[in-house]
This record gives sequence, C-alpha cells and structure tokens, in this order.
Amino acid sequence: MSEEIIDLKDVLERVQDDKELLSELFDIYQEDFVVKRKAIGEAIAAKDIPKIKEVAHSMKGSSGNISAKPLHAACLQLEVLAKAGKTDGMQDVLTSIDGYFEEIKIYAARFKKELAG
Repeated sequence: MSEEIIDLKDVLERVQDDKELLSELFDIYQEDFVVKRKAIGEAIAAKDIPKIKEVAHSMKGSSGNISAKPLHAACLQLEVLAKAGKTDGMQDVLTSIDGYFEEIKIYAARFKKELAG
C-alpha cells in the first residue's frame, strides 16, 4: 500500500501529541464505525440516497478526525455518488471501506501495544 492507513504525524498534531488520547480516539472511532457501517449498508441496500449521504458524510468526518486518509477519501467517494443519485459502484466503494477499516483496526492495536510497551 502506497499510503499509510493513518497519517500519524498529522493526527498527533491534532491531539497535541497526546498518545493516550489518540488511543482512546481509536477505540471510539472503531465503536462508532461499526454502527455507521451497519447503517450505510442498510441504506445502500434500500437505495435510501438521503441516508447514504448523511452516513457517508459522518463517516468521512470521523475518518478525517483520526487522519485515516484512504478511508476518508473512500467515504468522500461514496458521498459524491450519493449526491449524484448514483447507487451503481457503491458496493465496490463499501468493499474498499471495509478493507481500510480492517487495516485501521490492526494499526490501532499495534499503536496500543507500542504505547503499553
């Protein structure tokens, strides 16, 4: 992968180098993501464009807050498709989002381990 799943330098600037806080943010992000992922999956299945826009926008924001740049970009792509009223291709973007989230979980676990280290 050419781009790191989390831009650590960027996110540490956001939290003023507070690694404990960042570790907590990763936990909160993951819990929140699971809820939003379920909601967006249901919205896509129902072709509920307003709900897709709302949830994609929220996921984009929270991903940006932890500097998860590839995931942020994928959520933006989903939001753009929804704004255009196009559901074609959303499932592919969702597959990418799921892959990025798996990488974030691994990254967060490693970060926590190093912090405890």
